[in-house]
Amino acid sequence: MKYFQGYFKPRNPSKYLGDSQNIIYRSSYEYRVMMYFDENPNILQWGSEELSIPYISPVDKNWHRYFPDFIVRARGKDGNTKTILIEVKPSSQTKPPKTGQKPTRRYINEIMTWGVNEAKWKAAQEYCLDRNWSFQIITEKDLNIK
Repeated sequence: MKYFQGYFKPRNPSKYLGDSQNIIYRSSYEYRVMMYFDENPNILQWGSEELSIPYISPVDKNWHRYFPDFIVRARGKDGNTKTILIEVKPSSQTKPPKTGQKPTRRYINEIMTWGVNEAKWKAAQEYCLDRNWSFQIITEKDLNIK
């Protein structure tokens, strides 16, 4: 699979929180989400990796910084404005690895990656709870990608 990344050029740069000349997408999924945010009139503002959340890694027990993929201010169906932190991931990375596998290097790496992601997402949920925001993980299934 080819790695898909580049600079996103918004049609509505005034909606972007940050430098609209330096928006980087790191996957085709992120690119699709950016296009949606830029073109949807109910998305009032959005930013990519503009926010840092501290978390403790279960791997090294040290503090690290998590940069969620997106922060969005949106108008809901009820007309109220809400803030959402969004992480974009392949669905395979949103579930723990299958147990009972041989402890290969790949399996151990998958376990460590899952543990770090889980710690990041827990920190993001707590961060959002403190601010009356919400946290959401978007996968290819949400984007209707097969």
